Amino acid sequence: LNKPEWYLTQVLMWIGNHAKFLDEKIQPILDKAGSSVNAGLEFSRALVMLILEKLAADIPCLLYDDTLFCHLVDEVLLFERELYSVHGYLSSFPSCMHILSEESCFQRWLTVEKKFALQKMDSMLSSEAAWVSQYKDITDVDEMKVPDCAETFMTLLLVITDRYKNLPTASRKLQFLGLQKELVDDFRIRLTQVMKEETRASLGFRYCAILNAVNYIATVLADWADNV
Repeated sequence: LNKPEWYLTQVLMWIGNHAKFLDEKIQPILDKAGSSVNAGLEFSRALVMLILEKLAADIPCLLYDDTLFCHLVDEVLLFERELYSVHGYLSSFPSCMHILSEESCFQRWLTVEKKFALQKMDSMLSSEAAWVSQYKDITDVDEMKVPDCAETFMTLLLVITDRYKNLPTASRKLQFLGLQKELVDDFRIRLTQVMKEETRASLGFRYCAILNAVNYIATVLADWADNV
C-alpha cells in the first residue's frame, strides 16, 4: 500500500516498451483490415483499466492514513501527467481521476488538501523571512516588493489548481475552487491580525510589507480571472 509508484511506473514502462512494436507490427494489420482502432491507445487503455481496479481495491484500505493517502494521490497525479503528455492518452478514455472523484475518496482528498495547506500557511507566516522579498537585491525584478509569504501563498494556490485541473467534472473542480476561496479568506484574516499588531508603526517595515502582499495577491487574482 505504501508503494503505488511500483505498479504505476511498471505500467508506464510497459506502454513505452511496447509502443514501437504496436505501431510498426500491429497497427498496419488493423489498418489493412479497415479498422479505426489505434493499437497503442487500446493497449494503454487496457492497462489503465487494471490500474483502476487496483486503486478501487487499495483506496478503502488507506483512506484514513493521511501519509499513505497523500502519497497515493501524488503518485497518481504524476502518473496521469506522464500518461497524457508522453504517451498521448485521450481525455475521453477512463482515467485515475474518475476514481479520485468518487465521493468518499474525493471528500478525503479535499480534507487532506486543506489540512496540509493550512500547515503550509502556518509555517510560511512564522518564518523569519515571511515579510522579506526574495528579490530585494534585484531592483528590476522587485517592483512590487512582494514579501516571501505572499509569493509562497500564491504558489500554494497555483499548485492546488494544477492538482485538480484534470478532474473530469466541473462540479468537482468547483469544490476545489471553494477550498481555494476559503484559503484566501483565511490568509486575509491572518494578514489583518498581523496588521493590527503593527498599527502603531504604520510606516514600519512589516506594515508596508502587508500592504505590498495585499496588492500583489489582488493583482495575481485579477490576472487569473481569465482562467476558466
